[in-house]
Amino acid sequence: MSHPLIRPARADEYDEIGRVWMESWVSTGLGETSDFLLANLRARIRREIEDGWSLFVADDNGTIAAMLALHLPKLYLDMLFVAPAYQGQSLGRQLLGFTRTQMPDEMSLRCIRENEKAWRWYEREGFVFEKEEVEPSNGFMMKYYRWRRQRPAG
Repeated sequence: MSHPLIRPARADEYDEIGRVWMESWVSTGLGETSDFLLANLRARIRREIEDGWSLFVADDNGTIAAMLALHLPKLYLDMLFVAPAYQGQSLGRQLLGFTRTQMPDEMSLRCIRENEKAWRWYEREGFVFEKEEVEPSNGFMMKYYRWRRQRPAG
């Protein structure tokens, strides 16, 4: 597999990013594809960018393979979604490595408790569970995690 290039997203890609986001979300088994969901995700991208998202894509020779949304002032990894065709190829790990270049000392994230594959992966990648809370906007139980760079003893 070639390694997709991680780069800032362009405004003309937001609709395609919304489609990748929806397809990845649906691949978790927690949602179903719909025009309504797609429209909501596409609108949310624009709203979140206005509210401080730094949005990146993994570009595989013109195909968007993944999306990564960071809120750098809050040290928050908000969204990491890999298109189904690219899952299982270490692209998530590549995106997480890129995220650590943007937030090298500490970051937090949350994921839906029922998405066990995701939170177990984050735990393997060094994130530490902090708490669970219901997200009022969607009713999902969310698991909150934090990662801190390990300082050498000395």
